[in-house]
Amino acid sequence: MVKVIMGNRGSGKTKQVIDLVNIAVNEEAGSVVCVEKGQNLRFNIKYSAKLIDISEYPVELGYDYLFAFLCGLYSGNYDITHVFIDSLFKITGDDDDAKAGAFLDKLEKFSQATGIKFTLTISADASTAADDVKKYLI
Repeated sequence: MVKVIMGNRGSGKTKQVIDLVNIAVNEEAGSVVCVEKGQNLRFNIKYSAKLIDISEYPVELGYDYLFAFLCGLYSGNYDITHVFIDSLFKITGDDDDAKAGAFLDKLEKFSQATGIKFTLTISADASTAADDVKKYLI
């Protein structure tokens, strides 16, 4: 399952993610992971969630690199039940809707194969999103 929270800057996406992460930590039996660029969430999510600042790792920007990073997380911990990705365009350095849609489709297949749920935020106007992205909006 892949869900996308999309809205312009200042629309409350990060607050929504914080709430969802904290709910997941309380309700899910496995590991909850939150990937962000920077440390915006450090003091707002429960300590039992694994918070990853992707900028601390020597990975290149891009959708393929992010997907490989997520696969690596799973290969190191099969107990992951939910991954939250805050600000997809910021992490990948690419705001191309077509690439984002293809990434989300690939992530959905990975989710079906592994059982991991993914929730992502995208800072952009939801009304202008491509159909490949819109189908994942919540």
